[in-house]
Amino acid sequence: MQDNYGRTIEYLRLSVTDRCNLRCRYCMPASGVETIDHADILSYEEMLRVVAVAIRCGVKKIRVTGGEPLVRKGIVEFIRDMSDLSKKIEITLTTNGILLADMAADLRKAGLSRVNVSLDTLREDRFLEITRRAGLQKVIDGLHAAEAVGLTPLKINMVPIRGVNDDEIADFARLTLDQPWEVRFIEFMPVSDGLDYTPDNMFPAADIIKALENVGKLVSELRQGPAGPARMFHFPDSPGHIGVIPAVSEHFCGECNRMRITADGRIRPCLFSTEEIDLRGALRRNASDAELEAILRNAACAKPERHHIGEKDFRQGKRRMHGIGG
Repeated sequence: MQDNYGRTIEYLRLSVTDRCNLRCRYCMPASGVETIDHADILSYEEMLRVVAVAIRCGVKKIRVTGGEPLVRKGIVEFIRDMSDLSKKIEITLTTNGILLADMAADLRKAGLSRVNVSLDTLREDRFLEITRRAGLQKVIDGLHAAEAVGLTPLKINMVPIRGVNDDEIADFARLTLDQPWEVRFIEFMPVSDGLDYTPDNMFPAADIIKALENVGKLVSELRQGPAGPARMFHFPDSPGHIGVIPAVSEHFCGECNRMRITADGRIRPCLFSTEEIDLRGALRRNASDAELEAILRNAACAKPERHHIGEKDFRQGKRRMHGIGG
């Protein structure tokens, strides 16, 4: 499955819910969160149909996202059913880690390969400030539980936000000195407006790297495997790795191999585009697999050459990140 710019689409990010048990300030407002009606959320059976067709189109990796995917009932069984479709695909999941300690073993048995844990601070008071909820220790426990059951390599996604947590970049980097984890620093992406943080809070990749260099010598790593957005480094003799994702300042659109499906069955050819293609309608009129495949292939061809976030003509969309799936 290729787009109009010769990029092979082999990575599907599948959101299973727009609900979340945190209220992170760069993702959701404190209250009055508009959620998708349950009737409009794709059922697991509908998602499995889409995944099966996507696999036939050449998708090799499925990432389960949200909202917070672990809050949806039946998620372990869904992972198991996806794993049963093909043993050749890699199934991963992005989580905030609050429920991970209790579910890690079952997720691994179900066929989940690994997890990415979103964590933006190592300080309990700041965790409460950013997420509007308590629970830092639960996330830490989830990290160790995931590692213990083999959901590895374990990745931590940290979003440095100017004036909020950018002073913790070094603390996160030091985790790699003792742990075989990959800590990834992702530029703040102002996808939607009306939130507590604005584009002015973006902490660019160049400044992230300067902060990392205060910890020790950064050794660049050659990229291996499928194209990905992270520039990879490590400190000498450390068991862990560091990734820097310049999502805004140095876009990686030329290597983008992904497509997103929202929990309510809309295909997003690009995270930063407001264009959405209806998939749920086709599923609910019992479209054939051939029709679903055509929709996926046409969506791939709808991918723009690149995003325009950070440019003067960029317009933020109505959907917030929890409703897109990241």
